[in-house]
Amino acid sequence: MNTIVRGVVRSATLTLILSILLLATPVTNASDSPSHSLIFKPWINGVSASEPQMQVQRYDDDTYVIRQSIRTNFEGPFLYLLFGSGRALLIDTGAGGLKVRPTIDQVIAEWAARHHRGLPPLIVAHSHSHGDHHQGDAEFQDRPDTTVVGLYPKDVADFFKIADWPNQIAPYDLGGRVLDIIPTPGHQGAHIMVFDRKTRLLFSGDSLGPYRLYIPMNEAKAYRDSIDRVAAFTRDKHVSWILGAHIEMTTKPGELIPDEALKHPNEHVLEIPYSNLPELQTALQTIGDNLVQQAHRDFVIDPKPAREQQPFAPPK
Repeated sequence: MNTIVRGVVRSATLTLILSILLLATPVTNASDSPSHSLIFKPWINGVSASEPQMQVQRYDDDTYVIRQSIRTNFEGPFLYLLFGSGRALLIDTGAGGLKVRPTIDQVIAEWAARHHRGLPPLIVAHSHSHGDHHQGDAEFQDRPDTTVVGLYPKDVADFFKIADWPNQIAPYDLGGRVLDIIPTPGHQGAHIMVFDRKTRLLFSGDSLGPYRLYIPMNEAKAYRDSIDRVAAFTRDKHVSWILGAHIEMTTKPGELIPDEALKHPNEHVLEIPYSNLPELQTALQTIGDNLVQQAHRDFVIDPKPAREQQPFAPPK
């Protein structure tokens, strides 16, 4: 074999080996680079004056993530619309400052048309009852074939058939798509997380995500117990991603965006890996009831003064 041919063969062999190594190398996880999202395009972040009031992205054919523009409300919350064969579930209705229902109705209509069927019944529920998550409820009160779940723990427990709040975790079937409703009071009395068995997504509300984890000082034990409950339930569930209700951090690990900022340049991604749940659990167990602010790569524990506890049921 002459020198030229030998060189060509050697080069081709090295190229093949390199290709095999590249194929065998796992894709970088989003947790290694919070500035880059593996599953979503960049979210509206208030930087562009021409951004829409709401942005819709599809995770899969039956799972939609919707963000409210920071320009309409500094909270910039995320809403989630999940479809099963029997009904759809909307988690949260926004922080106000805009009309939410037209966007939701459009997504539902397009989903129904794509599936060659009529509009599904809609359940409107909430991650919890703080004002920035239910301001759009009134828009759905008179919507046909729609149920709006109440804002008290008893309302949530009654609807999802949770007999032992907050200890019981209850399944809720959308029709071929079972969700696990996990009571997680602490941040707020009616708070829930939702685990989707289909996508293995964990919808975490305000209890865990790239933002300030507000914990009233008198709710430290309730919050800690809730995180323990979620961790125990999901430990063997192979959670794909944790999706929260806000983004309040930058791409720099542990760095918060200024409170109530109307622009979020260099914003952290929405999704965070499951490893953050046991990390939070360990941190809360270590801190105990004497909460202190503590920054982590993808979340910041942020204790607040004691608050009056929400009653289990609405006053009669």
